[in-house]
Amino acid sequence: MLLRHTPTEITDRKALMINPAKTCQPIGAMYASLGIHGCMPHSHGSQGCCAYHRSTLTRHYKEPVVAATSSFTEGSSVFGGQSNMLQAIDNIFTVYEPDIISVHTTCLSETIGDDLTQIVKKAYDDGKVPEGKHVIYAPTPSYVGSHVTGFSNMCKGIVSGFAEKTGEQKNQMNIIPGFVEPSDMAEVKRLATEMGVKTVLFPDTSGVLNGPQTGRYHMFPKGGTTVEELKSTGDSMGTLALGSFASSLAAKFLDTKFKVPCRVLPLPIGLVATDRYIDTLRKFAGVTVPDSLTFERGQLVDVMTDMQQYLYGKKVALFGDPDQLIALTEFLVTLDMVPVHIVTGTPGKEFESTIADLTRDSPVPVNIKSHGDMFQLHQWIKNEPVDLLMGNTYGKYIARDEDIPFVRHGFPILDRVGHSYFPTVGYRGGLRLLEQILSALLDRKDRDSSEESFELVM
Repeated sequence: MLLRHTPTEITDRKALMINPAKTCQPIGAMYASLGIHGCMPHSHGSQGCCAYHRSTLTRHYKEPVVAATSSFTEGSSVFGGQSNMLQAIDNIFTVYEPDIISVHTTCLSETIGDDLTQIVKKAYDDGKVPEGKHVIYAPTPSYVGSHVTGFSNMCKGIVSGFAEKTGEQKNQMNIIPGFVEPSDMAEVKRLATEMGVKTVLFPDTSGVLNGPQTGRYHMFPKGGTTVEELKSTGDSMGTLALGSFASSLAAKFLDTKFKVPCRVLPLPIGLVATDRYIDTLRKFAGVTVPDSLTFERGQLVDVMTDMQQYLYGKKVALFGDPDQLIALTEFLVTLDMVPVHIVTGTPGKEFESTIADLTRDSPVPVNIKSHGDMFQLHQWIKNEPVDLLMGNTYGKYIARDEDIPFVRHGFPILDRVGHSYFPTVGYRGGLRLLEQILSALLDRKDRDSSEESFELVM
């Protein structure tokens, strides 16, 4: 029966969330940690929490995700988890030999009030951390925010633990890519390299969660931002934070503590946002835009122009992470499509005001909800049908029940592959995303066409 009993009548719900459009902070923190070279994520809480976070990331990336846990028992839950964590740090360095342990909390350890700063200090004082090794940490209670919040908190924990200021500015840019795919991180780096700009991108999961099959297992792949690169971030000439919800916290920390000027931009998804990213890099680094990127931009503009007849006026419902939705909404508006229902599970009034501004010229009323759920999205769609649904795998149930073309985008995607290998940021990523949208719409057009209007060339 799936969701066919979802009522069309909408009632106000303040204390109940049904099918939330998010997951919990530790998943985002674990993902950020995997983007640091030689890093072992550590979940300070129960074994079951860690297993869920690992399995979700493994199912999305189709790669084995490693993480350790403090493995709380009933006693730890009552008396605190300090002894568990100290023993865990000792065991991890002895058995697995990572360069870094990255600790994040769970609901349980946050609720009982474990002090990570004090515990980590004691680990160093007691000699649990070998010479040349590191332990960093971030508070990530699951009952606050979402996986995007956890990613943001861990990014701040990363620079808090490593960034240094030597007084000698380096000719490099820090880039915090946001909660995006490994393929997106690689594309963000490629665009900067194409412009001749040296960057320190952190975290960087490219080559870690989309690496090759070599026949040999490596617990710590070659990819990821190195400790030396992270230490140098305090001497960079500037920081670009892509996505305000996921990246701005770390960028502002570098600005406040080390006087590294920062600029917060939307994710470079689509034409306008990629132009913005390229132009900001150009100004910061004092370089020119190469012809190669102008060529890529022209290809995207060409397809947008050629296919505009199939995109114009199509109504779209979106759900997912706030930074992704802001960038997607801008791209869809650029394509003359009409986003009408937009839901994120991450709280934040900034999201609603930004989306409202992007859709201010919409020909129809736009429903926008932060800290919302997919039940309400489904109700909105029942009352105002759409031509396309975009979001993670959980949207397939709504798409099936309402017979809507569906484009998978965001996190998690559990029933398809490709997202970790093919970017949706930049001009090339915009082309891929546009191809996915067009394929979904034109497949539906073919399916619904009568015998007389079923055409070979469209």
